[in-house]
Amino acid sequence: MLRRKLGNRDNAADLAQDTFLRVLANRNVEAILRPREYLATIARGLVTAAYRRQAIERAYLETLAARPEPVAISPEARAIVLETVLAIDRMLDELGPRTRAIFLWVQCEELTYAQAGAKLGVSVTTIKKHMVRALTQCLLLAAD
Repeated sequence: MLRRKLGNRDNAADLAQDTFLRVLANRNVEAILRPREYLATIARGLVTAAYRRQAIERAYLETLAARPEPVAISPEARAIVLETVLAIDRMLDELGPRTRAIFLWVQCEELTYAQAGAKLGVSVTTIKKHMVRALTQCLLLAAD
């Protein structure tokens, strides 16, 4: 039955072995009234589990195959990205240490204005003023 259902002699042998292991794991083997039907029930359950596992494996492999290949960045695009990063770095340097720190805390570390203010011992209004200055510089940089 297993070879017919699975179509593969090796898989059928593995499932037969698993079936008998399940029977042996049962502490009440003597209480089984219809051993043949009991074996068939266990085997059917294992076949169903094997089909389910194969379907999951197939779906996983299909998903992997459908993923786009990683895009290689061209030297020109790499140069543009590097140039942009350097321009942002220069802009941050021009802000002054306190404004730069506040901008990086809020934008990169996701601190709230209140948290940034508490860190420096200043009001939220002061943090807002520094952020306006920094964001204005960002807009000017983006306009170039």
